[in-house]
Amino acid sequence: MKLYAVKLLTVTCEILAQKDVIEILKKHGITGYTTYEVDGNGARGIRGQGFKNEKNVKIEIIMREDKLQDVVEEISRTLFADFATVLYVSDVSVVRAEKF
Repeated sequence: MKLYAVKLLTVTCEILAQKDVIEILKKHGITGYTTYEVDGNGARGIRGQGFKNEKNVKIEIIMREDKLQDVVEEISRTLFADFATVLYVSDVSVVRAEKF
């Protein structure tokens, strides 16, 4: 079985920013992603324990490297100032590269 190298972009942010992240992905032609509601503790304190709009969400996006830089730059530029956001990139391998 052949594996193909791609990137996994993980964005953990306030649930209020989720729609903005998804709009950025769509703008760059990316329609596939997975979301999870998460909680944790960070610079802005414990998150995810209270009201729905105080929760955090983790968005995982598998993508080809050629779109990665533009997406990361736009998320950073438009969300970091207003929302608690953590963004990181991992190298992953997939079986069906045509899906990404």
